[in-house]
Amino acid sequence: MPPPIALHAADAAPRTKPSNYPEPFASRTAGRVKRALGDVFGLRNFGVNHTTLAPGAISALRHHHTKQDEFIYILQGHPTLLTDEGATPLAPGMCAGFTAGSGNGHQLLNQTQEPVVYLEVGDRTPGDEGHYPDDDLQAVMRDGVWVFMHKDGSSY
Repeated sequence: MPPPIALHAADAAPRTKPSNYPEPFASRTAGRVKRALGDVFGLRNFGVNHTTLAPGAISALRHHHTKQDEFIYILQGHPTLLTDEGATPLAPGMCAGFTAGSGNGHQLLNQTQEPVVYLEVGDRTPGDEGHYPDDDLQAVMRDGVWVFMHKDGSSY
């Protein structure tokens, strides 16, 4: 079946697996729903997710990438962006970008009683690594799949 020409982002099916993280980390992203819009259209060079955070939910563990640039655009709600610089309140129409290799971990927190909805865009560079400054976790992109391990290199 060919990809659709267009669709409402909220009508795309949510990911069937809510998180790629191993436990005990996966459960920390409860309340996050991602709709992989890039996959719906068969995009190969970059991904686009339409993401909703319920009240109290987080976007991901605070992380940074070695090769992947990331960009977010807030559509609804008032999340808090947590980076090495501290907490930055965001609002609809605001955006932020995260340069590959910067070492600056980032994360969105929904500390409000209303849902947060945003777009996240990232490239699909092979060999990318994800680093998690607050947790005993690291990730390597191998053959299009994230492989997670402890910071000492041992498996989960």
